[in-house]
Amino acid sequence: MTLPALAKKLGVIFDDPDLLRTALVHRSYLNEHRSFELPHNERLEFLGDAVLELVVTRHLYDGYPNPEGELTSWRSALVRGDMLGKLGAKLDLGEELLMSRGEAKSGGRKRPQLLANAFEAIIGAIYLDQGYDVAAAFIERLVLPELPSIIKGKLDRDAKSQLQEVAQRLHNVTPRYKLESSAGPDHAKHFTVGVYLGDNKLAEGDGASKQQAEQAAAEAALNTPEFTKF
Repeated sequence: MTLPALAKKLGVIFDDPDLLRTALVHRSYLNEHRSFELPHNERLEFLGDAVLELVVTRHLYDGYPNPEGELTSWRSALVRGDMLGKLGAKLDLGEELLMSRGEAKSGGRKRPQLLANAFEAIIGAIYLDQGYDVAAAFIERLVLPELPSIIKGKLDRDAKSQLQEVAQRLHNVTPRYKLESSAGPDHAKHFTVGVYLGDNKLAEGDGASKQQAEQAAAEAALNTPEFTKF
């Protein structure tokens, strides 16, 4: 997919296409391409995270009279990494990311956290290039439609807590989490964690911390056939 094709899929016409391009640059790419003219996407991710949270917060404040605790829980569910990673996968962002050969070989193009980071970076790029209103419209179009299913399915609850509740109810067993691997430098660690019921491995999850990886593993386990019907 070309940058114009991706921009079309995003529904945004960029005045400065390099902002969109920067949103797709993973830090590892610069280690192999030191003369590359653009920076990595982490500053755009930082900006996009703030814009995303503001837009979601305003939407919840305007549209729902619920107590602060519920609004906070819904917002967390909308902006957390697994949700944004899913949205990034829908946009095929993994195919567009610039990353090192090693990162790509280790599954980086499908890694939810990297997709989530790129999604937030794109929001930051849209905000810088087109302003708040266009960035808000993008978020309203792609992110906010997930809210009704979160509320209906009570998906704002912590994935590890959900999995523990269901596993204890069905099997009288508490899930355990095992670190399968860790890689990367200290400033950009990547963790893979497996979640088990007894000796049976249910799923794996990835994250920039063990806690994120455990949450991702629990989320993946809840989506396995064993649990999806409950």
